[in-house]
Amino acid sequence: MPYTDYTLEDWGAEKLGNVDVICPGFAADCLETLEEIALENGEAFVEAGGGALRYIPALNDTDDQVAVLSELVLEHTAGWHETLQTDNLQVDDSARRAEALEQHAAAS
Repeated sequence: MPYTDYTLEDWGAEKLGNVDVICPGFAADCLETLEEIALENGEAFVEAGGGALRYIPALNDTDDQVAVLSELVLEHTAGWHETLQTDNLQVDDSARRAEALEQHAAAS
C-alpha cells in the first residue's frame, strides 16, 4: 500500500496540479492529522513541484455529523438503548438511564 507522503511527493514530481485530500477514517480532525497531512505533506507536495494541497476537513461536530453518527449507533445497537434492566429498574430514556446507572454505581 502506498504511503501518503511518498505518493504526494511522486505526484508533485509529476507536476500534478492541485490535490484535494480527505481523511475518511476520522470522524473529527485532530492536531496530528492536520499537521501531518495538511501541513507536512502539503509542503512536500508543493516542494516536489505540485500545485496546492487542499485539505478537506472532517465534519467534526456539525449537526449532520452528529445526526449520522447517532443514526448509526441506534441502527447497530439493536434497541438495547430503549430498554435497559438495571437491578429491576426499567429505563427507557437515555438521560434517565445514565442517571440510574450513576446512582447504582454510587450505591455499590
